[in-house]
Amino acid sequence: MDRLLTRRRPGLGGAGFLLAVTLGLGAAQPAAAGDPVQGHTVFASRCAMCHSAAKGGPTILGPTLWGVVGRPAGSVKGFAYSTAMKTAGFSWSNDRLHAYLPRPAAMVPGTKMTFLGLKSPEQVDDLVAYLNTLK
Repeated sequence: MDRLLTRRRPGLGGAGFLLAVTLGLGAAQPAAAGDPVQGHTVFASRCAMCHSAAKGGPTILGPTLWGVVGRPAGSVKGFAYSTAMKTAGFSWSNDRLHAYLPRPAAMVPGTKMTFLGLKSPEQVDDLVAYLNTLK
């Protein structure tokens, strides 16, 4: 599966930039296209009230997101996941996170996560880039 991401960013002389990311089935996890520094800001404002980003971090309302990229869904020991998340049958890849973060309940119907989602594709890109640093 290939995907071409095009994003315009302020401060680049109006030219924006083009980023092509080739995602191959079974390939190593590609780098996320966003800005991890901006992603930390998104995490702090939209995610930190429910999730820790620390290694071995506590369960708040949701499980820690340390090491989430590459981790099987519904697998943090000690967290009471919904049946839907425990049986989702996938690992969190960049593509899965990009599909999940805009509308969690649409991707995993029955999830306990009540977050309505991130509507900005740039925020999703940035948050996924930040989550990739949590390892």
